[in-house]
Amino acid sequence: MAETAKIRVVVMYGGKADEHSISCISTAGVLRALDTDRFEPVPVGITKQGQWIVDGEDPRGWDMADGLPVVEKTPGSRDVVLDVALGQDGFFARNDDGTLSSLGHVDAVLPVLHGPYGEDGTIQGLLEMMDVPYVGCGVLASAACMDKHYTKVLLAAAGIPVAPGITVDARGFDAASRFAADADGLLARVEEAGLAYPLFVKPSRAGSSFGVTKVEHAGDAAELAAAVFEASHHDWRILIEQGIDAREIECAVLCPKAGSEPQASWPGEIVLDKRNSGDDQFYDFDSKYMDSSASHVEVPANLPQETLQQVRETAVKAFKAVDGAGLSRVDTFVTPDGEVMVNEINTMPGFTPISMYPKAWEATGIGYTELITKLIDGVLR
Repeated sequence: MAETAKIRVVVMYGGKADEHSISCISTAGVLRALDTDRFEPVPVGITKQGQWIVDGEDPRGWDMADGLPVVEKTPGSRDVVLDVALGQDGFFARNDDGTLSSLGHVDAVLPVLHGPYGEDGTIQGLLEMMDVPYVGCGVLASAACMDKHYTKVLLAAAGIPVAPGITVDARGFDAASRFAADADGLLARVEEAGLAYPLFVKPSRAGSSFGVTKVEHAGDAAELAAAVFEASHHDWRILIEQGIDAREIECAVLCPKAGSEPQASWPGEIVLDKRNSGDDQFYDFDSKYMDSSASHVEVPANLPQETLQQVRETAVKAFKAVDGAGLSRVDTFVTPDGEVMVNEINTMPGFTPISMYPKAWEATGIGYTELITKLIDGVLR
């Protein structure tokens, strides 16, 4: 019997981050595509309050067309309890009578979690403490790439070009005035840094375009302050970056087994189908996830062969610079004269069947199911 036992994989989804629902949709895709001849999934949902549950609503039934799914405790769901000392045998569910039932020996964890508390090194640290194998980047890479400021520091140190910008700390700003009282000082810092407009103001540690504002009017201190105030709802550390006249080209990097050479997919581009009609001037949350007519993915991107290869090489170099593992999507800017800059690195990119990461690998010769299999196989002991 032992030979035919399936590999038990805890698939984690939901979480406390803004990207909760995106994680749910990514997980729906992963569970539908998982090779169930080899793997036995144990879906563990995390509510927005941070409670871990099993036996909740089946993620495989979720569809973005029905609205944004949310992990919630249901009458049949049970809380998950961890015994850190038991490691891979330390996953339990609490029954109604208070007793604990083992969730079995866990061979690996696939944390399909986006954003803070899932993609930022926190869950990775917990799994390291338990000595449980998991898919994806480790503590340092996860934490550094979740924070756009520190990503840029690491990339710049590795000699990889990044967009010009400054980082501000909003904790001392006057929230009562919606930062209007701080507007002139913010503008002075932008001018001192010589940043060209338009500017993009974004929280350092948030994902999926949450809290991002485009600032178009040079010298308009009030507009700048309003954008910083908006970003401050998501993080006190805020980036003010110069908008780059460039195409956004995304490259999927895959390195399932520690120590092996990372592979880069053909780079892809999200083409905004509504941009010509003056709608959706940049790729926001709705055009990413809610409005399928707003954009489509093109892989490989329509660029010269040597530029595509330069993006691939830059993506691998960036992945190594942040100590990446497993998978990442490296988002680059390609300027009209062919310069490649790295914008950000997503250590657990969107994983729905129509997301860029699986699409890019599909176009490079690795299908969705095979991709998931490779990632899990790479961490098994």
